Amino acid sequence: MSNTKPAVASSTITRDLRELDTQTENIYESIVIMAKRANQISNNIKEELHQKLSEFASSNDNLEEVFENREQIEISKHYERMPKATLVAVQEFLDNKVYYRNPAKEQ
Repeated sequence: MSNTKPAVASSTITRDLRELDTQTENIYESIVIMAKRANQISNNIKEELHQKLSEFASSNDNLEEVFENREQIEISKHYERMPKATLVAVQEFLDNKVYYRNPAKEQ
């Protein structure tokens, strides 16, 4: 499961607020953009995880089968180790990799 995305901090770091509003000139607009992108990333990851784990679903799970499925456990651990969606969204925003538009500004 290789990940070709740019390096993202694995934990929260302190950010300079002046870096966050350089693209939009409004810190609140920047935060909304990053929040919406984080929701997109989170939904994509959740859907991907559910698809992978659905392969292991069976109609008659018993306790021994749940503990014996190492591949399912490894998939779950992989997703737990991934950087949080908010951290990825902030990094993408700072790297100018997020497309956004504000219809109110376009009028």
